[in-house]
Amino acid sequence: MGAQDARDTAARLRAISDELSDRFYERDDVVRTLVVTLLAGQHSLVLGPPGTAKSELARELTGRVEGASYWEILLSKFTAPTRMFGPIDVAALARGEYRQVYEGRATTAHVAFIDEIFKCSTAALNETLGYLNERIYHPENGGEPIRCPLIGAITASNELPTGEDSAAIYDRLLVRVEVGYLADPSNFAALVRSAVSRPEPPVRTTVALAALQQAVTEAVPDVAVPDPVVDAVCTLRAALRRKELIASDRRWRQAVRLLQASAYLDGRPAVAASDLSVLTHVLWDSPAQRPTVEREVLHLVNPDAKEALDLADTLDELEAQLDAMAGQSREALSEWVIKHAHHKLATAGKRLEKLRAEAAGAGRSTTAIDRVTGRRRAVRARVLTEALGVDASMVQAQL
Repeated sequence: MGAQDARDTAARLRAISDELSDRFYERDDVVRTLVVTLLAGQHSLVLGPPGTAKSELARELTGRVEGASYWEILLSKFTAPTRMFGPIDVAALARGEYRQVYEGRATTAHVAFIDEIFKCSTAALNETLGYLNERIYHPENGGEPIRCPLIGAITASNELPTGEDSAAIYDRLLVRVEVGYLADPSNFAALVRSAVSRPEPPVRTTVALAALQQAVTEAVPDVAVPDPVVDAVCTLRAALRRKELIASDRRWRQAVRLLQASAYLDGRPAVAASDLSVLTHVLWDSPAQRPTVEREVLHLVNPDAKEALDLADTLDELEAQLDAMAGQSREALSEWVIKHAHHKLATAGKRLEKLRAEAAGAGRSTTAIDRVTGRRRAVRARVLTEALGVDASMVQAQL
């Protein structure tokens, strides 16, 4: 893959990320993480409650790969392996031949979306693990294993795995991204308006299958990993072990390719400390562990990101206070805003602006700061609508 071709592919993938971030509110980090995971040739899990656009986002992203064979399935405890990898050819069976039809199934897919992944049946478990781990399928008739062209799978679930069988699949999903319902009332208002409006067809950038494959197999592995980054990864591992957060050596090794993919997507020839941010989606097992992992990662990446997380704690406290005041009079709510909420929100806003300027000026990642800034906007929007009675449609102009 030529250098210019590699740059063009990265630029297309950045454009795809921007377009999806514009379409799916409050999903910027989710979109970028899924693109990075695909570039790394790894699998991802989107974890969240029903109705958070998990399936729609996955379909929209995988649908941007021109020429790719796409496969999608909603699993249940009764899903047979043949439904996933190839049904029996009935016509051939009538002639006394046992064959499977692989076309249009997981066996021939370049990209895949597997919904309710942890509801994989016991019968299909081993084949699913082999498919995700080694990209192979063992035919029902015992023939030679079939090599599958899968680049990466996006999986989704409403809940964490509960049994040993589903836990084995969970372990094979390198990246785990949490999604929730929209937090910003102005974004929710925009979502409602989009249901009744007839907007112009959006710009829809695509990337050719061959270009993506070359990026995954050639360009991304060629991204340099400098010694200071290796040292930072070692430091992070030690810090997490002190917190009793242990990831396997396999997971750490696979994570290196994510760092390379992150740098490639940004158009850089070498991994930088800012790329470590993607590890916040890799090094935890339960959502309760994620904040600890995030703090350790961002403390290592840059101090301004760590301060931004401290401000996020302040915002969480404000939102908890707002929840606790539900049902109180408008006068009481207004007094709370004047005495407490307004000052804290204003102070947080000014500090986040300064932190972002400092980070951008020093060439550090602003991803975490931007996320906390979005969180501040969402809390402020709630204060305006729920405490002061401002119409949601008018909130955007006041943020």
